[in-house]
Amino acid sequence: MQSIEIYTSPFCGFCHAAKRLLTSKGADFTEIDVAADPERKPEMIQRASGGRTVPQIFVGDTHVGGCDELYALDRAGKLDTLLAG
Repeated sequence: MQSIEIYTSPFCGFCHAAKRLLTSKGADFTEIDVAADPERKPEMIQRASGGRTVPQIFVGDTHVGGCDELYALDRAGKLDTLLAG
C-alpha cells in the first residue's frame, strides 16, 4: 500500500469523514494536525498547490485533494487502485 498523509484539524467534519473512509479501506495514514502543529500549514499549502483548507490528502506522490475528491475517487472505483499503488 502507498504511504498516505492527511493534513487535518480537530474540528473539521470533512477531515473526520476522510479518515473514516481511509480506515474503512484498511489504509494506514499519517495525520498532520495543522491546528496543533501550525508551522506545518505553509508546507501543506505549498504541497497542495495553494490549497488552504483541510483536509489535504496525499497518496504516495499524488495530491488527491480534499474529502469530496477522496469520496469521488471511491465512487468512481479508483480509490482502491490508488491506495494499492
